[in-house]
Amino acid sequence: MSSSDAQNADGRRTAINFRFRGRDVDLAGFAPRTTLLDWLRIEQGATGTKEGCGEGDCGACTVVLVRRREGGVSFDPVNACILLLGQIDGAELVTIEDLAQAGELHPVQQAMVEHHASQCGFCTPGIVMSLFALHEAGDRAPAAVAVRDQLAGNLCRCTGYRPIVEAAIAAGAAPRGEARWTGAAMTPGDLFVGDDTQFFAAPASLNSLASLYMEHPEATVLAGGTDIGLWITKGLQDMRKIIWLGRVAGLGDIAESETALRLGAGATLAAAMPLLHAIHSDLGEVMRRFGSVQIRASGTVGGSLANGSPIGDLAPCLIALGATLELRRGDEIRQLPLEDFFLDYRKQDRRPGEFVSAVSVPKLGAGDEFRAFKVTKRIDEDISAVLAAFCFKVESRRIGAARIAYGGMAATPARARMSEGFAVGARLDDEKTWKGALTSLALDFTPLSDQRASAAYRSLVARNLLLKALMEMRGMPLDETRIAPPRETVS
Repeated sequence: MSSSDAQNADGRRTAINFRFRGRDVDLAGFAPRTTLLDWLRIEQGATGTKEGCGEGDCGACTVVLVRRREGGVSFDPVNACILLLGQIDGAELVTIEDLAQAGELHPVQQAMVEHHASQCGFCTPGIVMSLFALHEAGDRAPAAVAVRDQLAGNLCRCTGYRPIVEAAIAAGAAPRGEARWTGAAMTPGDLFVGDDTQFFAAPASLNSLASLYMEHPEATVLAGGTDIGLWITKGLQDMRKIIWLGRVAGLGDIAESETALRLGAGATLAAAMPLLHAIHSDLGEVMRRFGSVQIRASGTVGGSLANGSPIGDLAPCLIALGATLELRRGDEIRQLPLEDFFLDYRKQDRRPGEFVSAVSVPKLGAGDEFRAFKVTKRIDEDISAVLAAFCFKVESRRIGAARIAYGGMAATPARARMSEGFAVGARLDDEKTWKGALTSLALDFTPLSDQRASAAYRSLVARNLLLKALMEMRGMPLDETRIAPPRETVS
């Protein structure tokens, strides 16, 4: 069936359109919660793409979506296990079976063979696809650090990664043939697969989104799916109404002025990452460790904030910077400070039919000092035990204003209001004036113990990260012997 035929009486498309193995595909009649991995393995028999963790962590299921974007073509590695089938609308899908041509391996595959970079082989397809995306991006000589970042979302229990990194560097120098993957043409108009009782919808405009969500306020609003995908694979939720934001024109727009950055809710974490890094390198480092390349390619700024997770990394950083959230319901648009959006665990100040449309992030001004630290059990692709972000206005070596925000310390990302009050007036060159800000954190938060950290550990780390920030701002070497608090404050 052609895409022109797949329309209902309202003019909305009733089938997703994508390109797969050299042909254009129109697909209708699928369950809204169908994952791309299930479609590949069960419906297509494409078992080269492996099912590993089922939560976007191990990378065994990595495939690549080729999309036409302004200025060229992008090659985005994604986790097929948590990406819904409907989300490939308008893309070209490339899997491990598609790389070799006429009996000749792709340069990445050939390099993997030559460097003995595969042992049991289970993780190898996902690794090859991640490196394929890096290769096709055009870097002829990727540095080892870039390769390691690219592979942060691909876990391998056999090889120790060294030969895989060597293979990636070698593949980068291999000659490139004629471009075989050009993306798919994006079919205009709204998408609505299903009926009013069960559907996968993808509005094409903000007005269409606002109207559809008002009509179905009980629907699940899907951005990148990097968390919602787990509701399906791990929570086994039978979501029957899904509104995907990936085709809403303008929702992913990014605008920048001298004083602020406006990020559309649909902007991916990958797109936002360099601009956030430009605000401060600490923010860039937090974003580098924000999941994997696959997660950043799919996940969005708005999804990260609207999710409301108490351990999300982006919210505390933006709260410390004084970000403002924009929400829309029907034709009504309102704004509120980001910290006021989070009411309780997984509960936000969002009315039925209302969605996050953008966030405005102030840039640092004269005298502003910003720091952000992410503490996890492993360096890459791990959920934070504590995320701390600090923004101080410093005048004549004295703190004139303070914004201190934490993730992992409460049921929501939250400011440390008591500590902020004591920090104002503190002198960077007089550590005795820091005491109130440090000790009052115990009054701001009563953290929980869970599998990631105990309450005592979180309290200790939160205090020490504030101390670290102040010592860095003071401009003196960090004296690690002074990081631990007095014994009597540890419970």
